[in-house]
Amino acid sequence: MKLRPIRLGVVGYGAGGRYFHTPFIAAAEGVGLAGVVTRSPGRRDEVAADWPGVPVFDSLGALLASGVDAVTITTPPETRRQLVLEAVAAGVHVVADKPFAPTAEVGLEMAAAAESAGVLLSVFHNRRWDADIRTLATVIEAGRLGELWRVHSRFDLDDPDTLEAGPGGGLLRDIGSHVVDQMLWLLGDVRSVNAHLDWLELPEGRTDASFLIDLQHTSGVRSTVESTKANHLEARELRAYGSEGSFQSLGTDVQAQAIFAGRRPVDDLEEWGYEEPARWGLLSTSAGEVSVPSEQGRYHDFYAAFAAAVRGEGRQPVPAFDGVRTLAVLDAARLSAERGESVVVPSETAPALNH
Repeated sequence: MKLRPIRLGVVGYGAGGRYFHTPFIAAAEGVGLAGVVTRSPGRRDEVAADWPGVPVFDSLGALLASGVDAVTITTPPETRRQLVLEAVAAGVHVVADKPFAPTAEVGLEMAAAAESAGVLLSVFHNRRWDADIRTLATVIEAGRLGELWRVHSRFDLDDPDTLEAGPGGGLLRDIGSHVVDQMLWLLGDVRSVNAHLDWLELPEGRTDASFLIDLQHTSGVRSTVESTKANHLEARELRAYGSEGSFQSLGTDVQAQAIFAGRRPVDDLEEWGYEEPARWGLLSTSAGEVSVPSEQGRYHDFYAAFAAAVRGEGRQPVPAFDGVRTLAVLDAARLSAERGESVVVPSETAPALNH
């Protein structure tokens, strides 16, 4: 017997709603796009062109009144807390875009509100489902690197126009949310952080435009994450070192590129999200060098897992407390950069990370 898809509405139809949520909701098993909230006439026209027949609402309240099971909040970060709490208070399950709160403290408030209301609150850390990080995970899990020593992640974008300017923005909260969460998912909790931020003086205020962060994981493994949007570089690189060798991949952010090129995962789910063979990672050991075939990148798996959790059939994909842990590392990184010293990540931030 086929279960009724959960009715999920999307609040906001900027780049996030249009490119990183609705196409993957459409491809996810057990989910139906029940509506979009946007007041912009231009964006209402985009919704009509992209998703004919999907209703458009002027407010979250109107969407909630239509009878949805869940909502995704993908409006600007400064509006996110209020909208998440409004949906939670209405007894509706919520997906919050990243960063889902400005600090770990605010994130804990939102997580506690959802827990008290008996609804799910998941954070859209979709890059756990990137092809390159999934491929590295298979290499590590298979023991092909031996004892894992360290992992390096570089995500540079030549995209200064999308840098969110001002004290509430910055690259650390943007790309930093993604790459830190990937390392937490891959390697587990972080004990301490040492960070450096580079700053631009913009009309909206001083803004961090690039970063380099060293993470000491409780397992003993170290990781570094770095990114820039302001240095006219374009690169996605993962490197891992272990007692038996190394792994390097030079990826292309394949799912995002496909979406921006006008393709959708639902058009060809079997072939979606794989890196081209020329971009496969390279495993180097005493036995020589071998290319490691790409795992599939599948952002839609986030929404399929979320829908299953709403039906009580499994764990939600990224519980709010996982998002709080990422925020705690980002908070520590900002403090480390200000002080010029290593900062310990509070262990009481959230329950132990559940892999």
